[in-house]
Amino acid sequence: MSQTSTPASDTATVSMLPPSDAPPRHRWWILAVIGVAQLMVVLDATIVNIALPSAQKDLGFSDGDRQWVVTAYALAFGSLLLLGGRTADLFGRKMTFLVGLVGFAGASALGGAATSFEMLVTARAAQGVFGALLAPAALSLLTVTFTDAKERAKAFGVYGAIAGAGGAIGLLLGGLLTEHLDWRWTLYVNLVFAAVAFVGGALLLKRTTRDRTATLDIPGALLVGGGLFCLVYGFSNAESHDWSSVQTWGYLLAGGILLAAFTWWQTRSTHPLLPLRVLLDRNRGASFVSVLISGAGMFGVFLFLTYYLQQSLGYTPVKTGLAFLPMVAGLMLASTLATTVLIPRIGPKPVVPLGMGLAAAGMVWLTSLDLNSTYTTDVLPPLVIAGLGLGLVMPPAMSLAVAGVAAEDSGVASAAVNTMQQVGGSLGTALLNTLSTTAVTNYLDGRDAQDPVVLARAGLEGYSTAYWWSAAFFAAGLVISALLYRRGVPAQDPDAAPVVHM
Repeated sequence: MSQTSTPASDTATVSMLPPSDAPPRHRWWILAVIGVAQLMVVLDATIVNIALPSAQKDLGFSDGDRQWVVTAYALAFGSLLLLGGRTADLFGRKMTFLVGLVGFAGASALGGAATSFEMLVTARAAQGVFGALLAPAALSLLTVTFTDAKERAKAFGVYGAIAGAGGAIGLLLGGLLTEHLDWRWTLYVNLVFAAVAFVGGALLLKRTTRDRTATLDIPGALLVGGGLFCLVYGFSNAESHDWSSVQTWGYLLAGGILLAAFTWWQTRSTHPLLPLRVLLDRNRGASFVSVLISGAGMFGVFLFLTYYLQQSLGYTPVKTGLAFLPMVAGLMLASTLATTVLIPRIGPKPVVPLGMGLAAAGMVWLTSLDLNSTYTTDVLPPLVIAGLGLGLVMPPAMSLAVAGVAAEDSGVASAAVNTMQQVGGSLGTALLNTLSTTAVTNYLDGRDAQDPVVLARAGLEGYSTAYWWSAAFFAAGLVISALLYRRGVPAQDPDAAPVVHM
């Protein structure tokens, strides 16, 4: 599940709120408006996944290209989140929120009307850009709207529930719209959400004072965005150009150089996008790596299992969406258990590696799926196990990633951990799709590619390869998290930024 989460802007921290401010009279209506916008952004990460087989058939793009429909959104969203938080500071939260809504709606309309693969991918990237403006502004608006500690806790509880349920709603809504209307409505539906949120925001939100001292780290944004794009593009090129091609290793090398330059620049910039001090604590470093790896494995599962269910087992889009719900239920159950019982009592060192191990086991189990598999005995058990594993990893890691940061860094830490999730998803989807399509090509070599049975078995070979590599990601995550996390229960910091996660 794509897990789109929202960061706070740099100034959206509890400790920086003036206690004398009277809370807005319509603050609960403001929560509803912000909640609608949050739901739109979150469900967009999963709603298109269910529609992807139908869109591929309609627009005629290749298996090698299909990952870009997912990656374009996640990559643009993830790489610009940090910049989006600073933009909200500079131009005002209300203005940034409304511009983000209009832009997101326009990009969604463009995607729904797409007549070519290129047009669809461009629209998805534009959705990511405006989502990166919208999400930080929404969370910082929520933070400054609820100034009472108890009310703020309730507001964030509602907001977090929307974020948690958004993925499941996207799966179901995507299936219903694709099956009963058309795949294009998975994008057009955003116009309804955006219109409601825009009208409510325009009427209820107060114009906030701009932070004249805020500056945008444009060089940093260009370096990190360019570096991530080169890595994703390099991985995707391996499928069509081979690993030894300069089109593959050249982009991967360029991506590494740009990200190294970004790291160097963050030590020189007066207003860095990501102050490196945020990453240096062992628990936080372990959390960032855990979120990155989990994002890579999780995004891939949704993509390939969706194709398996629809193309190999003949599921309808609605049935596909319903098939994923036990995984979401397992994730939410384990998430609650981990954050309320396990982490406060025994700390992250045993919990997160256990989650990684369960997720890896679920992936290995999925490799046994074939054309005669049934949902109840073959698909459901590994899905639930993977969901339980992800629930033990993602929420604890995302919470610990901001634990103990200084007040002035809490916003950027919250943004960074959500960026890691999206970036992990982008890189994982690109790499897994390349490995999967290469496995399909190798299987078909010397076989009759016109035979439907041969094609079906080739598809299984591709899916199985993706699951094995996802399992390898989680196994690496098990080792890394077991080595990096400190023993014991981490100290709680009341000034840490709230993190909303899937």
